[in-house]
Amino acid sequence: MNNKILLVDDEKGIVTMLKNYFEMSGYQVCTAYDGKAALEKMACQPDIILLDINMPDMDGLTLCQHIREHMSCPILFLTARIETKDKIKGFGVGADDYIVKPFDLDELGARVSAHLRRENRKQEQSVLRFFGEMAIDYSKHEITLHQLPVVLSKKEFDIVELLSINTGQVFDRERIYDVVWGLESDGSSDTIMEHIRKIRGKFAVLSKHNYIETVWGVGYKWNG
Repeated sequence: MNNKILLVDDEKGIVTMLKNYFEMSGYQVCTAYDGKAALEKMACQPDIILLDINMPDMDGLTLCQHIREHMSCPILFLTARIETKDKIKGFGVGADDYIVKPFDLDELGARVSAHLRRENRKQEQSVLRFFGEMAIDYSKHEITLHQLPVVLSKKEFDIVELLSINTGQVFDRERIYDVVWGLESDGSSDTIMEHIRKIRGKFAVLSKHNYIETVWGVGYKWNG
């Protein structure tokens, strides 16, 4: 089955250009011109989302945050914003990559393909693991504690996946950032601290166990 792409941009010319390009490349394409329409198009179950930041009514950052509450597929921002603080904010709400306008279509196509391959590898390699009262289903991106669901953003889950699969191994912030965000990203590893703080907070609601241990001066390790 062909991969599905959701294109969200208020510039209809860009949407038309990208729709033609990806359909010629064999993808199924859904389109939306604003945040409300994009949320309605979630029903098409996209495998990847290309999302503009600067849109009326609901901007791309807010939309991304809403999507992340329900879906874990890759989200790539299409944007003219290039300041580091904007990238960090975008990664913080669940984005996987930034494509800066104007962009080369073939480079965009290559990045989309790379993110989809990464997702496929995760699904092929995934297993179900138990850590005491915690169960992690890597294929479904689901975590339960005491049989109750723990809702994580995609990046939060990716951090848990990296640490839990490598139980006991210490990862510094830079290494976690490189693995989870990708070497091509231009953000800061400081965002790791905030993500881990949020993960710990969600675990603490259901368990007193410290699953992510800080190794002071070094980094973090999984304490299953």
